Amino acid sequence: MAQNRGYRMSDSLLIEIEHAGERLSQVREMIARRVIGQESVVDLALSAILSGGHGLLVGAPGLAKTLLVETLGTVLGLNANRVQFTPDLMPSDILGAEVLETAPDGGRAFRFIEGPVFCQLLMADEINRAGPRTQSALLQAMQEHHVSVAGQRRDLPAPFHVLATQNPIEQEGTYPLPEAQLDRFLFQIDVDYPTRDDERAILLATTGADSAPLQPVLNTAELIAMQSMLRRMPVGEAVVEAILDLVRAARPGAGDDLTQAVAWGPGPRAAQALMLGVRARALLDNRLAPDLSDVAALAAPVLTHRMALNYAARAEGVNLTSLIAQMVERHLGLAAAA
Repeated sequence: MAQNRGYRMSDSLLIEIEHAGERLSQVREMIARRVIGQESVVDLALSAILSGGHGLLVGAPGLAKTLLVETLGTVLGLNANRVQFTPDLMPSDILGAEVLETAPDGGRAFRFIEGPVFCQLLMADEINRAGPRTQSALLQAMQEHHVSVAGQRRDLPAPFHVLATQNPIEQEGTYPLPEAQLDRFLFQIDVDYPTRDDERAILLATTGADSAPLQPVLNTAELIAMQSMLRRMPVGEAVVEAILDLVRAARPGAGDDLTQAVAWGPGPRAAQALMLGVRARALLDNRLAPDLSDVAALAAPVLTHRMALNYAARAEGVNLTSLIAQMVERHLGLAAAA
């Protein structure tokens, strides 16, 4: 038996974790051929998928959000589809619909035509541009991994993940996602502008005649096995308590002066997201178990879209990101860093 941070880990699990770490290193190297820079964004997107969840990519246009999702689909060996959300998009455009067909003998029958949601990796591009009915069509799919069409349950392929994008600049004609749907996203992944060196590398790599070759590294069976193994990774008691302390301290009425600025805070799904996310982050970093630094690094991606400031705090210019950083420093004694 292998000893790790106070836990006795079986040799078989140790081998699984080490093998998964090696394979994920190959995944990251392959992604880096196409997506230059944005290492933290790539790691958060991979962590969301490894945890079995969904990610909300928030950033200005032209920052390779679509390219990242397409690359992930290829490298992870997933069947991927893309939907461009628009105000006139209907739920049936995502879920599919039944059509009446006439057979050669004159008989008629309904046939179900699958929508783009029937895939393993769905890119919902500019999700906040669709109306509430269409947005809510994804709720059941994201949580239950099946949809109901014409009163009949239809299971989605396994695994099933949604990576949605949202433009934070242009809000005219958009429909903000309701809290219930935001809560379904494991992480909010903020996509920032590249550094000067990265932008130079992007220029040289994307304006020439050739593009970097891209090959699948994993297949569906390998990914599902990693997702199952992730849930068996040990988590120390100190990390569990830190997750509970942080999530509970971010709720209104927690007795902390910082939460006086909070209108509504995270529910239990935030703690679940942190519990899974810290394991994925440790795995990507070739570590056998997570530590407090993983909790600090994932605090903002997990909490930002699950909290809102009250009117008084907004009037005073309180910033949610800095508020979460203060909570991390106070309750974990660490700086919130990616």
